[in-house]
Amino acid sequence: MAKKTTANKTTEKSEKTKKKAVKKPVLKKTSGKKTKKPTKSFVKKALFLFSLALAAALACYILYCILTMPNIEKAMLRTRQPMTTIIAENGNDITTVGNIYSDVVMLYDVHPYVINAILATEDRRFYSHFGFDPIAFARAMSVNILSGKYAQGGSTITQQVAKNLFLTQNKTIKRKIQELFLAFWLEYKFSKDQILTLYINRVYLGAGTYGIQSASRRYFQKPASDLNLKEAAILAGILKAPSKYNPLANQANADERAKIVLQNMVNNNFIDEDQYKYALTLDTGSGEQSRVKGAKHFADWVYQETNALLGERENDILVYTTLDQHLQEKAQNILETKIAQNSDKNVNEGAIVVLDNNTGAVKAMVGGIDYGSSQFNRATQALRQPGSAFKTFVYLTALQNGFNITDKIEDYPITIGKWTPENITGKYYGTVTLKQAFANSYNLAAVDLSQRLSLDKIIKTARSLGITTPMKKNPSIVLGTAEVKVIDMAAAYAAIANNGNLVIPYAITEVYTKDGYQIYQHSLQQEKKVAKRKAVEEMIRLLEIAVRSGTGQKAKLETFSAGKTGTSQGYRDAWFVGFTDKYTIAVWVGNDDNSPMNKISGSGLPAEIWKEVAKSIK
Repeated sequence: MAKKTTANKTTEKSEKTKKKAVKKPVLKKTSGKKTKKPTKSFVKKALFLFSLALAAALACYILYCILTMPNIEKAMLRTRQPMTTIIAENGNDITTVGNIYSDVVMLYDVHPYVINAILATEDRRFYSHFGFDPIAFARAMSVNILSGKYAQGGSTITQQVAKNLFLTQNKTIKRKIQELFLAFWLEYKFSKDQILTLYINRVYLGAGTYGIQSASRRYFQKPASDLNLKEAAILAGILKAPSKYNPLANQANADERAKIVLQNMVNNNFIDEDQYKYALTLDTGSGEQSRVKGAKHFADWVYQETNALLGERENDILVYTTLDQHLQEKAQNILETKIAQNSDKNVNEGAIVVLDNNTGAVKAMVGGIDYGSSQFNRATQALRQPGSAFKTFVYLTALQNGFNITDKIEDYPITIGKWTPENITGKYYGTVTLKQAFANSYNLAAVDLSQRLSLDKIIKTARSLGITTPMKKNPSIVLGTAEVKVIDMAAAYAAIANNGNLVIPYAITEVYTKDGYQIYQHSLQQEKKVAKRKAVEEMIRLLEIAVRSGTGQKAKLETFSAGKTGTSQGYRDAWFVGFTDKYTIAVWVGNDDNSPMNKISGSGLPAEIWKEVAKSIK
């Protein structure tokens, strides 16, 4: 092999020198700091760790939901809760409230129409899914997202059984997770027919009724085995919204919903078009109507009072009340008619309370125009501004502190801080007597009178008579800006009618078990003086003058009547509260959304309603 030449060696050395010389330039640090971009591997690792943490948190929450499951064995043993039957003064039933479970019925005890109507409407893949229906869930989610609100549910019958048996009605994530696991457990533990049997015996069907058999007897006076196709569709339709679609609450709503159920049955091949058309022509059984009409708001209030008195109980009970059926039905009809006649004046709601002057017994209570549309009781739950009806407490305070009805007060412009009140007429009446100012409801005179007293004393007077709602010490309170309840205003005026003795409204006279054992009896309250007798006598004179020749003339009766009008700012509330020699009646009209009426004042519609109710008293 030939030796390398000197030239070759020189060449090799220069090549090596070049290689050593070719190095990557070293970047010198500059004064401006640069942030290195995270590598893809770092991002993937972070996402993985975040997903892992999220999965762990979700797993922990699911474990928590499982560990806090209700007692399944105890829930399975529960068959019914006690019934409460509420009865009017004359012995007629008003309604039965509470949980009413029928005797257990098997699938073969129920007409197939009923089962098919339920499956077609509530869960058409019941016999094929595993307790959860992904298709129904996805459909419901898409509908709800597109509509921007909760418009459709995706729960299966098994999930509904799980909820009805073991859980509350609260719409929480925890409940939905527990509901899902319990549905899986039910599917594992029971056959499809057994789950469906549980469902038809436990499902709520409105009017305090649970179970197909109980609902069938209540709404149609027949067993579930005898229901026709239309009746079956009505029952299945109730499931969507029991308070809205049960035929006792609203027959028209029930019929319209039944058409949808029947169409569902056609779509799922349970019936054909001819059967659908035939079903629409069928008559339905006569439902078990409340024997006392228009008293459901009252019944709800009594039920709450019963629970407060007796607490938890095991026995079915009969609750006897003070309600006068004739007066209740008259009052309900009068309010509905008068509101309808004034619908062009943007007035949509109202409430009436009638109390016995001496005892406080509630003889009538109208909580709204239509219980089926709204169960909110405006007589006991609504907080509304009484307007000038509150002036009674201002003037009574004055009379208790040395004033006389012939004393002079000033009706001139006045400003207190940033508040500048006005008379509703926009006029000023100068120097007037208490009698003139009260009868004509002069605002500025009432404010002047209050300035000569103290707000603390006025609030104390209102509170002592029976006003229970908060009253802030604002100057405007004398013109009725503090919100009150209708039942409280009735109680306060009844105390005046009762010569200054406190009147506490009550409705429950006696409570018995079904087997006749008395467990409660109302005892009349001891006399408690809350206002001076002489001052009360003068106040009654003022209230009588207000009706005879003042703002309350539309409430004038041929016999004795006394009362006061009230109108809140912007015509949002209109009142008339007053009494005869026997009963105190409080009337309020307005709108639930607090929107203004079209110039309806207390001297108009409320006074007219008051007079009609008073004339109905036997």
